[in-house]
Amino acid sequence: MADVVIAGAGPNGLMLACELSLAGVRPLVLERLPERTQENRANGLVGQVVRMLDRRGLYERLTGNQDPPLPAPGFVFGALPLDLSVLDDNPLYLLPVPQLRIERMLEERAVELHVEIRRGHELTGFTQDADGVTLQVSGPAGPYTIETRYLIGADGGHSIVRKLAGIAFPGVTTDETIARTAHAVVPADLVDPVTGGLDIPGYGPIPPFLHHRTEHGLFVYAPLPGAPAPLISTMEWNGQDAEGPLTLAELRASARRVLEVDIAFGPPDGQGPHLMRKLNGGNTRLAERFRDGRVLLVGDAAHVHAAIGGPGLNLGLQDAVNLGWKLAADVRGMAPTGLLDTYESERRPVAERVVMSSRAQSALIAPGSEVTGLRALFTELLSDPHNVRRIADLMSGADARYDVGVNHPLAGRWAPDLDLKDGVRLAELIRDGRPHLIDFTGGDWGYPATAALPGSAVPCTALLLRPDGYVAWASDVPQPDAESRASLRAAIQRWLG
Repeated sequence: MADVVIAGAGPNGLMLACELSLAGVRPLVLERLPERTQENRANGLVGQVVRMLDRRGLYERLTGNQDPPLPAPGFVFGALPLDLSVLDDNPLYLLPVPQLRIERMLEERAVELHVEIRRGHELTGFTQDADGVTLQVSGPAGPYTIETRYLIGADGGHSIVRKLAGIAFPGVTTDETIARTAHAVVPADLVDPVTGGLDIPGYGPIPPFLHHRTEHGLFVYAPLPGAPAPLISTMEWNGQDAEGPLTLAELRASARRVLEVDIAFGPPDGQGPHLMRKLNGGNTRLAERFRDGRVLLVGDAAHVHAAIGGPGLNLGLQDAVNLGWKLAADVRGMAPTGLLDTYESERRPVAERVVMSSRAQSALIAPGSEVTGLRALFTELLSDPHNVRRIADLMSGADARYDVGVNHPLAGRWAPDLDLKDGVRLAELIRDGRPHLIDFTGGDWGYPATAALPGSAVPCTALLLRPDGYVAWASDVPQPDAESRASLRAAIQRWLG
């Protein structure tokens, strides 16, 4: 019997496999595609997920840089500029890395951790009872069955696992937009050598990477490092869709309607893969529940939404990190009562906020004079650093606070970055995926602790970190006493058993 079977070898499934393996459980990953897809579905990471990868030693693998990640000086919300330089503690981090590279890195890490990945093996059915799940699988050699303790659906928005489990996926489907994206070359004389964006005669400057909204639609120019050519994207509302697959001529015509000027796009050089994608409409949906007995959902299998603002991988990968240690504790018989249920109670509210944010941004990029008025108001609101902070927290996921049953400002929040003894960063300490007790007092808490260096920015005197990097308990007492030790013991029993 397999302890855990994960359906789907995308980023979320692979991340979960790595987390389970770190916690001493060897999962089996089933992927219906015989080879890793060459379609690049995302172009980077936005939010807490960048720091989370740093706390697993994966940021360095993606960047080749041993330095810790730095927050972004600016970003956009609904195609409105977000000046993050006004924040003393900027929570928004960006990492422009193609999803294909992220998947390759996560697969390499999973293989290092002895995770078995079966490509070309498709889940076709399952039954479950109180003791486990029996899977029906179609593989290259024919059909076979697998018995497992738990089945995880990490198989995307069209999740077979979710459908077979009978979990409803309520939400809204719209057909009013047409989004077109392709690798394309623009004339060299249109590229601004200073900004890296475009300077189009008869129109003006268009910054790189940012959504550029007009009264007729949306335009994006993204010269991503390492890409075969810049990505050109447009979005139109209530437009006419040309028959057949997207062509550069169709993309050029769409850009002409959005900008009211013509840009002579050319095909990229080389073999590719070159993206040429057209999407009609969109979905905003949230699974009725994230768990059905021994079946659980992560990532797009549990929630889909507009891609604006880049929240998808931030949300899905952190689903995986939240679930991994809890599921491993259950499999190993070490989980406190109800621990696995906290996966949905903690992650569903985060998903709901992402849905809210993506809907709000989608409203702000739509054409029309009413939206233009709304954008003018939002521009005024975003001149206030307090509002910038609120939006940055929302987009990064830094506003997530779990109910851990402890009354302390840090409790339930993402642990702050700290410098520990011997110059070790907290992000380096917790790469083992285990819980840690951090102590600034030098006292005896009754449990092994990692000593930290006190300083002016110390936010507490001790804290207990869950394996996912969130604070399960914190204290402000100058030295451990009977009450604080009892409080720590209760937190350990609640979260770690």
